[in-house]
Amino acid sequence: MRREDIGEDNSYIEGRNSVSEALRADHEINKMWILKPADGRRLEPDLARILGEAKDRHIVVVRVNRQVLDKMSTTGNHQGVIAQIASHDYVDLEDIVSKAEEEGRAPLLLALDELKDTYNLASLLRISDAAGVDGIIIPKHRSIALNSVVSKLSAGAVEYVPVARVTNLSQSLRKLKEDHGFWVCGTDMEGSYDYDKADYSGPLVIVVGSEGDGMRNNIRQCCDFTVNIPMVGHVNSLNAAVATGIVVFEAVKYRRNKAKG
Repeated sequence: MRREDIGEDNSYIEGRNSVSEALRADHEINKMWILKPADGRRLEPDLARILGEAKDRHIVVVRVNRQVLDKMSTTGNHQGVIAQIASHDYVDLEDIVSKAEEEGRAPLLLALDELKDTYNLASLLRISDAAGVDGIIIPKHRSIALNSVVSKLSAGAVEYVPVARVTNLSQSLRKLKEDHGFWVCGTDMEGSYDYDKADYSGPLVIVVGSEGDGMRNNIRQCCDFTVNIPMVGHVNSLNAAVATGIVVFEAVKYRRNKAKG
């Protein structure tokens, strides 16, 4: 477990009452760690209730032993449960799209398919702000979420780039296509087009796969086309954020030139 996952951070709350209140207040919870009973014993009633509510809300829950919770705790009184709450509010995806449409612009979005690195998300927030991307889509599960570390590393970009967190990324992509006429562009080392030869016009989502694994098959199937970045050096891959930045700024240049006629 890395330092940013357990550090002294006000996006973490500890104790049964605090976590229960966060659930009751419908706070966005990124992840929860809950005590795993020893020797096959049943979970204590309070913890069982919290676990049930977390599962109902599709919150990622990790069952851990007491030593792990003790190491994570900064209060010394975790009572068997610690939760990480979002340090920044998420935005509804429809609101992001509607804002661009109301301003008479074809929306440009990024979708991050199970990206897990804190630094990559922070870098993509900065890239999106610099390039004028309308918003970022991330899945709720198996993905890095907005936390105070991401917020800090983004150097303030998180305040300007809306992020939508969706339960099912493939369904969200299909809905964007059906309801708003979006094209979905996947980034892939074996992409069909060189990144500087593609048509990036119209409402567009650029999909970025996870570090190492790339896009999942169900996400790939949502793509209307894929792009690659030809490379001639000895290193055959780029950091996810660096590669995305190249594609995003090419897309922005293409759209700007097309608007000029």
